[in-house]
Amino acid sequence: MKQLSCGQRLVRCLSGQEVDRVPFGVGLGWYPWGSTVRRWRQESGNPQLDIGKELGYERGFVVPDVKFGIWPEFERKVIEKTPEYEIVRNERGIVTRQISGSDSMPEWLDYPVKSADDWDRLKKEHLDPNAPGRIPQDWDAFRACLQETGEAVQVGIFPWGVFGTPRDFLGVEELLMGFYEQPDLIRDMMDHLTTLWLSVYQRVAAEVQIDHIHIWEDMSGRQGSLISPQMVRDFMMPCYRRIVDFAKAHKVRLISVDTDGDCAQLMPVFMEHGVNAMMPFEVQAGNDIRLVRRQYPALGIMFGLDKRALALGRAEIDQEVEKAREMIASGRYLPGFDHLIPPDVSWDNFRYAAGRLREVCHNP
Repeated sequence: MKQLSCGQRLVRCLSGQEVDRVPFGVGLGWYPWGSTVRRWRQESGNPQLDIGKELGYERGFVVPDVKFGIWPEFERKVIEKTPEYEIVRNERGIVTRQISGSDSMPEWLDYPVKSADDWDRLKKEHLDPNAPGRIPQDWDAFRACLQETGEAVQVGIFPWGVFGTPRDFLGVEELLMGFYEQPDLIRDMMDHLTTLWLSVYQRVAAEVQIDHIHIWEDMSGRQGSLISPQMVRDFMMPCYRRIVDFAKAHKVRLISVDTDGDCAQLMPVFMEHGVNAMMPFEVQAGNDIRLVRRQYPALGIMFGLDKRALALGRAEIDQEVEKAREMIASGRYLPGFDHLIPPDVSWDNFRYAAGRLREVCHNP
């Protein structure tokens, strides 16, 4: 077949259509933590190392410059700073304590919504779909860039999701209790956010063809979903139906969900309501993408290679490469590791893994 653009290749791959080759180096499963980048630059002897350029990553999805969530943002404020840690209120109104010099997960201390009044104020002041500056994109420049790169257009990005964003507003404990104690508040949050997103999507669709809607949830752990499948159906799926209706009306090919942890309980619910791709399938949480493929042949699977193998050695890396080869043969698979690459991975190991996987993508 004729050579495809990188965007066509990506959408067709995850949709189960014929491709000239499988995309290489696209997405979350190919990018390192900041501390990993520092290690690789030191080990490579190149303080300006551009990892994607060095390894030949291909382009994939591009997200236009629009504001999907809190806008205007909260003013970032340092509340306390010591040699050991820094306490900051970030642009989303969340207060965290971060160990100095670390890019590990921070400690979450406080959240912007503690009452219905706080939520009403947040809606009015930071979640107005028509707030000035929400759509700053220069569309002529964006279309010219698409013409040059051939990328696929994505709307939706971290940290915006039907479950994920209310969790950031309330904190996970308050959100989980809220399903029982304040269900109307939780429903209003989800509904208002969906209205906001659809307003933004509509304005994007008026300018360019949307190829992919992405929803960030992070709503599962090692033990599975943080709420029951029935609660997912009752609270979240009315919002998903609205998003899917938009996708159908605008010929959007892909709707994906990002959730860490064991997502086995969530996959059938999401797929029943129009989701056709998921990520990142963390192996240490019990996910096996080969089993997922057998259970759900119509699901686009992104990543799912065990990043822990990268810190071990070439034999373990080769096992993951063979897993990728098997998945590529089954179709609807975008190769990559099961989250950002941690700092225990050497540059030599990662460069070896990337080279092997590039061979598999180009010559399965």
